[in-house]
Amino acid sequence: MVVAVDVLSRDFDGEKVSAVGLSVFDLALMERYPIVGSNSAPTNEHCGKFEAFYICDRVDLHEKIGRILGKDYSNQVFVRRVHNNCGRPLCPACRLNWASVLSHKVEGRLLGGVEVLKGSSPESVEILHIVVSISLKDYGITDEKVLRKKVIDALKVYGVIGSCLIFHGSRKRHYELLKSGAFRQIADNWKPHFHILGMLKGGYKCRGCKNKGSCVVGCDGFDAVQWAYYGKTGIYAKELGKRKTIGGTAYYQLNHSSVNQDGKRAHVITWMGMCGYRKLKVKVEKHEQACPICGYALVRSLYNGCKPLITSKYAFGYVRDSLEDYREGGVVVWSPAPKRWFMRDSVGVEPRYGSMEWLKRAKRRSVISWDDSYGERF
Repeated sequence: MVVAVDVLSRDFDGEKVSAVGLSVFDLALMERYPIVGSNSAPTNEHCGKFEAFYICDRVDLHEKIGRILGKDYSNQVFVRRVHNNCGRPLCPACRLNWASVLSHKVEGRLLGGVEVLKGSSPESVEILHIVVSISLKDYGITDEKVLRKKVIDALKVYGVIGSCLIFHGSRKRHYELLKSGAFRQIADNWKPHFHILGMLKGGYKCRGCKNKGSCVVGCDGFDAVQWAYYGKTGIYAKELGKRKTIGGTAYYQLNHSSVNQDGKRAHVITWMGMCGYRKLKVKVEKHEQACPICGYALVRSLYNGCKPLITSKYAFGYVRDSLEDYREGGVVVWSPAPKRWFMRDSVGVEPRYGSMEWLKRAKRRSVISWDDSYGERF
């Protein structure tokens, strides 16, 4: 049975509103705002494919740290397998890499905003994870910008002074296995809501309150304000507990968020308040590959041993990080990889990286020598 949905639109001009039952528009709305990783195939043939090993070969330092920790790290190098990443949210093979990179930026920007507020105001500031659900009467609104405007107005009432908004158009999803080995996500329903990572001025006073759930009259805490606002507008908000890490929370919410494709560029995150790009100038340092044992940067390397190391993300027994032997049979099996660069001849033909033609041209240009371990393999 199709049930009509009444939509209040007097506060907005020109928004796209559907007054027909949601069961009719579910599929169309989910196609308009697809879930991250929902493309039917990876962006290109390289997505998700193994690129290189990145290692930390400070064996002596690992052994010393192992003695302190009570672990045996002798003759052990830390190895990380790195795969190609197109950086697009809808790619089923690269969505997790995309979410990881973006979550690092979200964490850096929010923590930078907290530092700015601490320096300008003695009042405490806390980063909260809040989920804001749209009122049922607004489920027929098909423009994410209109829904976002309603949520931003609610956040201002709650006391959130700066935040990022991550749009989720669905609460349920299922997975399909593709020929490439990747899994694509497909949304199963249309229930728009937003996940908020935001700064609440004064902190969350309701945590541990003896009157939580039965707020007294005159209380200005987050729960009391949101319940009063819910009674007026039907927009429901809930604080989801203290976070272990901001980046981890952002990563999880991003990897199943919905992508707005209405503009020239598809986007998932919207910044509001003092975290907006015009008000907050924060430079987030690029996340570098680092060894979890000693903290030094990882180096791109070649493996010359006989051990079968699994490199496909979709193979059984695959692990991203591992500890491997630095020497096998007394021989060092790890060596630095040559810098990747390309050469073209007069007709524009590019030799394959690592081929004999590539090595000959590299020798002529004094890039590598024939005594190099890479040349010995040919």
